[in-house]
Amino acid sequence: MKLISAGAAQTVTGSCHYFEINGLKLLVDCGLFQGRKEVSDLNLEPFPFNPSDLDAVLVTHGHLDHIGRLPVLIKQGYSGPIFTLDSTHKIAEVILLDAAKIQNEDYERDLRRAQRSGREHEVQEPLYREEDVVATLKQFRAVSFEKALDLGKGVSATFYAAGHILGSAFIELDSPDGRILCSGDLGNRESSIQADFKLPRPCDAVLVESTYANRTHRSLEATLNEFGQVLKESLKSGGKVMIPSFALERTQAILYNLKKMQERGEIPKMPIFLDSPMATKMTKFYENSANEFIPEIADALKQGREPFEPQTLSYAVTVEESKNINEYQGQAIIVAGSGMMTGGRILHHLKHNLWRKEASLVVVGYQAEGTLGRLLIDGANRVRIFGEDIQVRASRHTINGFSAHADQDDLLEWLNHTEKAHIYMVHGEVSVMTEFERILHDRGREALMVARNQPYLLG
Repeated sequence: MKLISAGAAQTVTGSCHYFEINGLKLLVDCGLFQGRKEVSDLNLEPFPFNPSDLDAVLVTHGHLDHIGRLPVLIKQGYSGPIFTLDSTHKIAEVILLDAAKIQNEDYERDLRRAQRSGREHEVQEPLYREEDVVATLKQFRAVSFEKALDLGKGVSATFYAAGHILGSAFIELDSPDGRILCSGDLGNRESSIQADFKLPRPCDAVLVESTYANRTHRSLEATLNEFGQVLKESLKSGGKVMIPSFALERTQAILYNLKKMQERGEIPKMPIFLDSPMATKMTKFYENSANEFIPEIADALKQGREPFEPQTLSYAVTVEESKNINEYQGQAIIVAGSGMMTGGRILHHLKHNLWRKEASLVVVGYQAEGTLGRLLIDGANRVRIFGEDIQVRASRHTINGFSAHADQDDLLEWLNHTEKAHIYMVHGEVSVMTEFERILHDRGREALMVARNQPYLLG
């Protein structure tokens, strides 16, 4: 059994793992590298395998860093099936079409600028266009949780719930040569909406993510208490409360908890606006997937109730509906993308409200270095939005603990059930994996950090 990781090897994004098992050539995930330029430039590098030689592609879940290079794979000759959960297929359609749209908008903008200086030949073409995404989606094939998929030559793949986002799975590959587990992204066992990940069976080798392998998350109880307190304090000021949020999972968790707070009378039943076409679509997907959630949500969905829709919720899908929010004069809670405030409709709300003392900004997700969100939580007094300098007078609050990723305790619990399997760490920063490797060695487990494009014999 052979492994080559073409992404998420000693970095967090770009998950792409190639296996040779009993004569089959398989790929688990094919994600986009994201972040600073030296990382995103890796998207232009060739795969360390021939896409046309692959027998099958297996996808763990629908985040862009796990699916974002699938259209590149198809463009370069892969014509076989892409196996994943039906919910991941639906998510992938939205995510990939949006990625193609953004790439093409960026390309057209950069091309216009380059043409004015005669440097248009230096502008990089988009990785793919909308028609490439459409072709890719035609190759998706649905699988079910815990039902073995026969891949041929004595090799099977079984998808188990990973508890990370809707449709997320870890994959068990069985063959005459042994059993390999691919964790994908495992979920936080204290997620407020997702059911816990399934525990794995013993195996010979395990490829495990390590995003937060050096820390433990704040408890859900403490997180929700802080969230409620911040909202109460923010609403006392009388202004709008802005919550930048990722469209997939984080938005649904926030809406679910806002609904519960309103029903318990902890916050007033004021207007709540979801200003994100993508988050609106994702919320509808969530409402059709009762089997993946905690019992309270699953039961509500089976009974036809809507746990992700507070009584006062309004969806802003069109541009005109989004603009109307800024014209609304009363108190309101605005949930909008993007989560790191690098683009999207949240920027318009920030522009209209950051300078108001009565407004509040409540940050519920990680803010990477170099983003507007990071500047704001670090205390910047002035920021530039749409070419305009904005004085920051709004109150700012950061709520940690809503992560959908497994922490160190979660990862160790999951790995405990793989018995003595050799551990191959991916999807993490080097400093994090170095610390986790030491912890695993102290527990008598063999572990190593996978290097990109380096072949490994498993088992």
